[in-house]
Amino acid sequence: MRKFIFSLVLAILATTIHADNPKYIFLFIGDGMSSPQRNLTESFLRKTKKEDLLINQFPYKASTRTSAANAVITDSAAAGTAIACGEKTNNGRIGMAPDGKTKLESVAYVAQKAGKKVGIITSVTINHATPAAFYAHRPSRGQYYEIGLDLINSNFDYFGGGGVDKPEDKKSAEFKGNIYELAKQAGYTVTSTPEEFAKLNKDSGKVYARGSNGALPYELDKQDGLKLADFVAKGIELLDNPDGFFMMCEGGAIDWMCHGNDATTTIFEVIAFNDAVKVAYEFAQKHPQETLIVVTGDHETGGLTLGFANTAYEAHLDKLLLQTKSSGVFNSMVRQLLKDKEDFTFEDVKPAFTELFGLQFNGPADDIMTVTPAELKTLQDAFDAQYPKEKDKKANRDALKFAGLKVFNAKVGVAWATFGHSALPVITTAYGNSAQLFQGDYENTYISQTIKKLLVK
Repeated sequence: MRKFIFSLVLAILATTIHADNPKYIFLFIGDGMSSPQRNLTESFLRKTKKEDLLINQFPYKASTRTSAANAVITDSAAAGTAIACGEKTNNGRIGMAPDGKTKLESVAYVAQKAGKKVGIITSVTINHATPAAFYAHRPSRGQYYEIGLDLINSNFDYFGGGGVDKPEDKKSAEFKGNIYELAKQAGYTVTSTPEEFAKLNKDSGKVYARGSNGALPYELDKQDGLKLADFVAKGIELLDNPDGFFMMCEGGAIDWMCHGNDATTTIFEVIAFNDAVKVAYEFAQKHPQETLIVVTGDHETGGLTLGFANTAYEAHLDKLLLQTKSSGVFNSMVRQLLKDKEDFTFEDVKPAFTELFGLQFNGPADDIMTVTPAELKTLQDAFDAQYPKEKDKKANRDALKFAGLKVFNAKVGVAWATFGHSALPVITTAYGNSAQLFQGDYENTYISQTIKKLLVK
């Protein structure tokens, strides 16, 4: 019955699509981003800047289910494939059916066949699971080199953002040379500096513009350099043509920081993602009848909740600004503090908690950032786990970092349930031509199926 109803919906959809289908289609995917990440970021912006989150203001909204073909909790490969190709697959598959043999056609290839130019952008490595689902066909997401070959063979017009993971994997049975060099041989203009990026224009031909050898630096850490929004703006400049374009942009680092339960860095990654959507939105204001923007997530990561028992109904979100850098730098800060010290104690690492998280060890009792006796024990126990006195005991090299995050998150009123993915539905919002099609409640496969119909002339 459910299949019949879904088929009926698709049949009705085919007859209700806008008479003039969108010329320009933007699909934004926040990796690991569901309603908690959106709402936390918007609450933070309202508290600190009196601003709303643009992606939450789009007029059409839907709850979108994310399960994989073989699991209730999806990974990015299966979710990316569902969004890109419109069919469920097993976790780990890239652009392929559950059997690991049948290739699926992504919406990007449908756009290419329809005569549109195609752009793929991400803040993490370009051959990571979500972007790969739009151009690659591999039974395993871990085939990074082979996925890089598929990138080149796609003949898509524009790739931007992070670099290639394992660009010269000589262990691959398909090894042909360095991916960047192979891309150049295939006619791609490959850039690696902001200066080269600035010179790109419509005469540059096919382009792969990378802002890093790996993922782009976390927004909280970077001072200068290219941002996700820059790659969207350049993509519009390069792809705009009489037949229009399809552009997919992923905020991939949202997921990475949710895996790390790092609320502040997650918020800044969502803001960077939202800034990229703003570029598309500004473009849409100039082409209001021709542009569709769809914003979704591939799954939720971290089991994030805004609220913690100790803070009751309070949320001290402005205190998140006390975190100065992403939590990934914590261990290097500790190493620097312990440099040249043969005998060290927990007292020696306290300054790292203060510098990175604003935790106070001798502050007033009524100051929310003053460490309580119970919190102090949590941090002390983590120190003992990371630097055990027993020589035969295995050290937990991230114990201090995660203990610091746990204490900091609790003080500001944020909680996490897991370091992995959850089965929570994501939120899809849409704006522009045919945006009304993206409302209600549906599976993530609906997104690709609907956009594919919009691409048929």
